[in-house]
Amino acid sequence: VQLVESGGGLVQAGGSLRLSCVASGSTSSIIAMGWYRQAPGKQREVVAGITNDGGSTNYADSVKGRFTISRDNAKNTMYLQMNSLKPNDTAVYYCTARSILGRTAWGQGTQVTVSS
Repeated sequence: VQLVESGGGLVQAGGSLRLSCVASGSTSSIIAMGWYRQAPGKQREVVAGITNDGGSTNYADSVKGRFTISRDNAKNTMYLQMNSLKPNDTAVYYCTARSILGRTAWGQGTQVTVSS
């Protein structure tokens, strides 16, 4: 499975961005997808996750009520709608996909910068 993120950029605090992640390759083997982020000098952390059918989602406490994860399986695309962005949301955001074989694929990351 190959993953390509897009949609990052520079936004002012309080603004919104929508990240996209397009999957290709053995997409039929994907059982769950998610978003992680890594801020400068910090460890990578999970942001949100979603099951293959979109029936179950989970969020980090820091983004609950502000971020929404979704997916369009017809387009092999996952989204992260980010609202009410804060400066501490600044990070490189990574898309992940876990396969039925237990392997996890990662995208190359997309930079999100929130100015105060």
